[in-house]
Amino acid sequence: MNRFDPRGKANRALLVGVGEYDHVDPPHGVPGPLPAVAHNLTGLQEALRGGRVFGADQITALASPDLGTFHNALREATHDAEGLLLVYFAGHAAVPSAAEPLFLQLRGAEIYRGEASVFPGAEAFDTVLGMLAASRAERIVVILDCCYAGNASHVWEQWEPFEDRRRVLLLMSVQPNHRIDAGDDTTPTPFTAELVRLLGRDGEVGFARLAADVRARMEALDLRTLRDRPWRPFSRMEAEADVLLSARGAPAQPPGGRPTLPITLRPGAPASSTDIPGPSDDQSRLPPAHRPPLPHRLRTALAALRARTRRVLDRFKRLSRPARAGVVLALALAVLGAGSVGVAALLRGSASCAPPLELRVLTDPDLEPTVTAAADAYLTSDADTDGHGCRRSGITVYGAGAADAVTALRRQTEDWREPHDEDLNPQRDVGPQPDVWIPATPADVDRVKDGQDTAAVAHLVPAGGPLAYSPVVLAVPDSVPGAGPRTGRPLSAMLGALTARTADLRVRRPDPEYADAALLATTGLYGTGTAQAADPGRAERLVAQAGPPSRTAADLLCALPEDPSADAATAALVPEFLLRTGVGCDRTTRERRTARYPDDVPAVEPTFVRVRWDHGDRDGAARDEAAKAFRTWLAGPGGRAVFARDGFRDARHRALLDGENAADGVLRAPSPRTEGAASGAMDRALERYRGAGGPGRVLYLLDDSGSMGGLWDGPSGGPGLLRQSLGGLGSGDEFAVWTVSGLGERPYTTLLRYGHHTRKEAERAVRGARVRDAEADPHAALAAALDEMHRRGTDDNRPELIVFITDDEDDGRLTGAALDDVLNKARAGKGRVPVTMVSLVSGGCDRGRPDAAISAASGGRCLDADDDLGTGLADEVARTGTGED
Repeated sequence: MNRFDPRGKANRALLVGVGEYDHVDPPHGVPGPLPAVAHNLTGLQEALRGGRVFGADQITALASPDLGTFHNALREATHDAEGLLLVYFAGHAAVPSAAEPLFLQLRGAEIYRGEASVFPGAEAFDTVLGMLAASRAERIVVILDCCYAGNASHVWEQWEPFEDRRRVLLLMSVQPNHRIDAGDDTTPTPFTAELVRLLGRDGEVGFARLAADVRARMEALDLRTLRDRPWRPFSRMEAEADVLLSARGAPAQPPGGRPTLPITLRPGAPASSTDIPGPSDDQSRLPPAHRPPLPHRLRTALAALRARTRRVLDRFKRLSRPARAGVVLALALAVLGAGSVGVAALLRGSASCAPPLELRVLTDPDLEPTVTAAADAYLTSDADTDGHGCRRSGITVYGAGAADAVTALRRQTEDWREPHDEDLNPQRDVGPQPDVWIPATPADVDRVKDGQDTAAVAHLVPAGGPLAYSPVVLAVPDSVPGAGPRTGRPLSAMLGALTARTADLRVRRPDPEYADAALLATTGLYGTGTAQAADPGRAERLVAQAGPPSRTAADLLCALPEDPSADAATAALVPEFLLRTGVGCDRTTRERRTARYPDDVPAVEPTFVRVRWDHGDRDGAARDEAAKAFRTWLAGPGGRAVFARDGFRDARHRALLDGENAADGVLRAPSPRTEGAASGAMDRALERYRGAGGPGRVLYLLDDSGSMGGLWDGPSGGPGLLRQSLGGLGSGDEFAVWTVSGLGERPYTTLLRYGHHTRKEAERAVRGARVRDAEADPHAALAAALDEMHRRGTDDNRPELIVFITDDEDDGRLTGAALDDVLNKARAGKGRVPVTMVSLVSGGCDRGRPDAAISAASGGRCLDADDDLGTGLADEVARTGTGED
């Protein structure tokens, strides 16, 4: 992807936050004020200002403007932008009804519901896009943090001409037809809080990466919309339209911007970078006029004075009462001319601390919460404090995909130090150059060293043995009948015994490319000397799931099935310590689980590794000393206490560090595997995992009955969604398309026969499909599709998928005995064929609906108009196919 870099161009950012409304009382008022929005603007301005894409004079913030003020500011930003134009809106929004256009509600907004709902004082989103289309900007980014934000996607998808849509990138805080909570009044809204955090990362942040990461982060937090559905931000952009949004820590751009102090927002007026808020500033009382700009040198001096004053006051507050009295006396004597002692002498012991050296600590995502807690405890301990109360060092902890980290340290260290290629940028994909690396296993160090380039500029120095120990366990619901001993057997034997007693047992494992615990589990899942060893595809079918795999073990435990019956039949491969630590989603982790300890799955053993960089020795000795001090503390009582609290075991003796408070379902002495992970076995398992996903088979069912007429055209119509998903299929995959309409013996028509097809051939066939004046029989079509796929999959373990795109109009034929027939077929056969039900109407996947039941019975995924249908369906097909060649 060729990402547009707007640095140095005439860029503009218009940030609109409407937290105060003139009309909040029933029956026509908006739901009420949104105090959190003020924090949104403050945080977002700071993030953009430090990102080196926008100069301070290129950012305008509007606090609770009315419609006219908003129009004027939008018109000005549209006119001035030539490189990147970013427009952000946070506040209330409304839609006339489901799947209809979005209205952004400004300060004077009202709501009049009726046969034709109207929203005075609000602006239709299509009008906003129309105004943006007049801009000369090369890229336009629109970010919406409001209820119903996802409804903006319908306007974007139908926007013509294509050239206008190509340069507009849209990031929405929530899926269509959903309302969201603004969160705590004292903090930013949940979506914008994550947005600010991600924009504040070091390195380059592009739109595509930001959109993916904010969605992943929101999913990891397990937030819910007000309809109690998963809160899912999503985005819209054309291919090759990515744009750089932040380059924090990158080389400075040519002069043009100027350093500024924090700004104060005024209701309805643009923020000025020359405003200098003082201790007595009160935003509600400020006049609308701007203050005259102060000279840069004076502004800098005032900032320094204010910072120094704050430090002195903070230290005064920390003095004892007698010491405070002494300071006051000295001040009085100084004023009277008798202050020979002086304030400076009395406060000499509390002089300002120099900025501490900052250690950057990269760790495995499963370990990040524990390592972060340990770093926080260390920074407040005596070990990191000098005799004057100052910190010796600071620590920044960040997690990154384990496979990405190993690859970057192996072959990309030069690119890490100085990125040369847009497609190869560890600073973006992993994070800043680490001073310390704490992988989940010592084998990762061997993996890097065994394959490291001779020209590598990073050098790994392990410091002692592992810090702690945690077996990777098979956590089985207590409701699943026991099947033999909990220790002393390989994972394949444990799974075989369990599935023999519980036919519908599901097994879930996180993403082996993202966290090492999942890769360690995969080495046991594939086995040695067993059928799985020769066929990773068979093993992967055992852990197949609807939707993408969870990135971490904690995410997996949060994502276990919400349906109690499914949850009670789902086992999880996770590190043992999570059974003690728990995760922040107790309401979705209903079943109590007991740990089983496979003897062929290596354990998690966090290891401290010092990373030294060529030509990074200016403060190398100080960094060595800071890293050594942190490692010593981690291995001592302070670090052991943190690992014990999170459920880890002693690294040498394998005993629980906190045996008195062992988690339920955990054995105190399970006789776990004695040898650690082998680097070669991990690399082989990862290679086999990457090759286990194809070629595949996909059978599309496209409802073309008469009721589909209003849901047929455009990118979000049935054929449009099908065409978008074809990119996940390659020349090695087989697929077919049936259109579903008609009753009796022929409930479907073959639009595209089974075989290998190019994307161009398939798109031409789908474009030729037309809505028929007929009803559909989804029961007969699904039954035939399941029979067909079971027949084709008799002699192999290739990935398979059935996709049914429908408006659910004919669900009356999918109840009672007919539904039972489909559910029985979905559960039957040598291996279940996942069915992805794609409902083009809102609520199609609600509990109790046929779509939800069929997808659950088959192990597939259910998507409806409340979801991002295009992205969700494309993900499902991509996991089955090999992708475009």
